[in-house]
Amino acid sequence: MSNPALEAGHRDALVKQLMEARRAVAGARRGHDETAEAEAHAAVDRAKVALGERGPVWWDDGTPDLNRHMARTTPYADWFAGLD
Repeated sequence: MSNPALEAGHRDALVKQLMEARRAVAGARRGHDETAEAEAHAAVDRAKVALGERGPVWWDDGTPDLNRHMARTTPYADWFAGLD
């Protein structure tokens, strides 16, 4: 989830950058260009950090950052176990 405090136009521009970077990753893979792929992955990471999806948390209510954790190892483990 991106930072809801981002201005809509800025968020839209960052999402556009993210999608362009993801397309660049795919193109580099198809072209077997490891250097271009590494650069594209770095661009994806920069966009995700700017959107608040990676890096320091943007919320300030004291809840932990559970992104990039397996659901079964979080407080949501019981809920997750109940899913089909």
